[in-house]
Amino acid sequence: MTADKERRRAISREAAKKRRQVESDVFGDLSRLLPVQPSVQANLDKPSIIRLTISYIRMHTLFKVNTGTNAETSHGASKYGRPLGKGEEPQVCDGGWGHAEKEETNMYLSILDGFLMVLSTGGDVIYLSDNVNKYMGLTQTELMGHNIFDFAHPCDLEEIRNNLRLMAEDVWSDAKRDFVMRIKSGLTNRGRSSHLKTATWKVLHCRGRLNVCASPSSASCLLLTCRPLPLSHTLLSTHTFTSQHSMDMRFTYCDQRVTLLLGYSPEELLGRSIYDLCHMLDTNCLTQNHLNLCWKSQSVSSQYRMLVRGGGYVWVESHSAVIPSVRPSKSRRSSHQPLSILCVTYVLSGVEEPSLQLSVDQTVNR
Repeated sequence: MTADKERRRAISREAAKKRRQVESDVFGDLSRLLPVQPSVQANLDKPSIIRLTISYIRMHTLFKVNTGTNAETSHGASKYGRPLGKGEEPQVCDGGWGHAEKEETNMYLSILDGFLMVLSTGGDVIYLSDNVNKYMGLTQTELMGHNIFDFAHPCDLEEIRNNLRLMAEDVWSDAKRDFVMRIKSGLTNRGRSSHLKTATWKVLHCRGRLNVCASPSSASCLLLTCRPLPLSHTLLSTHTFTSQHSMDMRFTYCDQRVTLLLGYSPEELLGRSIYDLCHMLDTNCLTQNHLNLCWKSQSVSSQYRMLVRGGGYVWVESHSAVIPSVRPSKSRRSSHQPLSILCVTYVLSGVEEPSLQLSVDQTVNR
């Protein structure tokens, strides 16, 4: 009996060993099929292989659905204009692109000063461009397949859900999205990578559209370009002016360039609200930017119109951040410091409709 029991145990151990070997071989084959670098493949554990495989299949299905319609009208032309051979499918991931396409993509991403992200309507990260590590300190393989709600700030979850939600009008048109959210970042203030448990919050300005498919079998997704704030390319020029505001958006300072661009002197703006200079149809845009500043400390507004002295308006975009209004005192470091809002406003157009006056303040000629 003892010999039979030992023999059965040996057979069971051998069978379990073979099963583990077969499982390891399957996962090894699966990891080699993933469009990632060999150095990354060697460090993937089994849950990561499953997660990335599911994400790649979803991405492949998504792009196949989107390129199928285009193929009918372009007679099989690929994204870059090269005819596709018989049975050949478009390459949709970084790992499958040629050298020329890779260089072109890197050029676009460097100009963007951010990264690309594709989310499912449930918030799953379907795709991320591989330069995400530069801005977030987290690699592409660490984030793909996870849900964005696992990395987003708790106070921003409802706003993200609203941008992922399908509205009735979205079925027939690609709905634009423009919002600010905070997600975990592995980068320290010195630009070094840290562990996710000690991660800080990075403010992202997200713009894109909701790609909605009316067919139930088709995949809908949110396509976004994400740029960390403050933007590194925020520069001063002859078409920008800087201003400082109290937390209710009243001017406490404005530089001299506002006179050339809007016709107002810095002195007459002091104590006035920026809402007094905003076109009445764009106050919602300015209000959303103000709320983002109060909640998240940084924001980039959508394009809105500011009234010009003498008549008309110009299109502008404001890059803003909340800062201490006075330098902290060494003797009272723990005391509450008053806050203010610093804005860099870009003037994007010339004066439009110069004969139109929408405010009493515009009735005074320049």
